[in-house]
Amino acid sequence: MIYVFLANGFEETEAITPIDCLRRAGLTVQTVGIGGKVITGSHGIPVTADITPEQVVLDDALEMVVLPGGMPGTRNLDADSTVHAALEFCAANGRKIGAICAAPSVPGKMGLLKGHRAVCFPGFEDELLGAEVGHEKACISGNYITARGAGAAIEFGLALVQALCGVAVADALGSKMEFV
Repeated sequence: MIYVFLANGFEETEAITPIDCLRRAGLTVQTVGIGGKVITGSHGIPVTADITPEQVVLDDALEMVVLPGGMPGTRNLDADSTVHAALEFCAANGRKIGAICAAPSVPGKMGLLKGHRAVCFPGFEDELLGAEVGHEKACISGNYITARGAGAAIEFGLALVQALCGVAVADALGSKMEFV
C-alpha cells in the first residue's frame, strides 16, 4: 500500500502525475484527504480522496508515503498528526518516503533526511535539516525520494516506481509513456 496525502492547497501536477506512474506500474495507491474527502489543489482543482486520515492503517502492508508540495498544501500536511505518524512509521520500519517541491521540508524538519541527499523547491533548503542538498530534478537516497517541483513530476513518479520496483520497471514505464 502507498498513501499519497493530499491537503488543501496541494500542487495538482505533483500529486496526480506520481499517482498515475505508481498505478501504471501496478502498485496499490490510496489518496488520503487531510481535512475531508474533497481536497482542492492550489490551482482550484478539486480531487476526491480515496480515504480520510481515520482510515489510514500503519502496518506491514504500508510500502511508501508520498507528499506532494504546493502552498499552503505543504504547511497543511506539516500540521497534521496522521502525516507525522505515517512518516515516523516509515522511518522506523524501513519504508519509503517520497516528497516533492516544498514537501521535503516536512520530513526535513523532523530530522528524517539527516545524512541523506535530498532536493526541494528553491528556498526550502534550510528546512532539510542535516541533509546533503542537491540540485537534480529527482533524487533517491536510501528510503527517501525527493524532487524539486512540478516540472519534475514525471521524474519523481518514475523515481518512486524505481524505488519500489527497480530500474528496469521504471525505465520500461518511462518508455511506454514516451518519456525516455
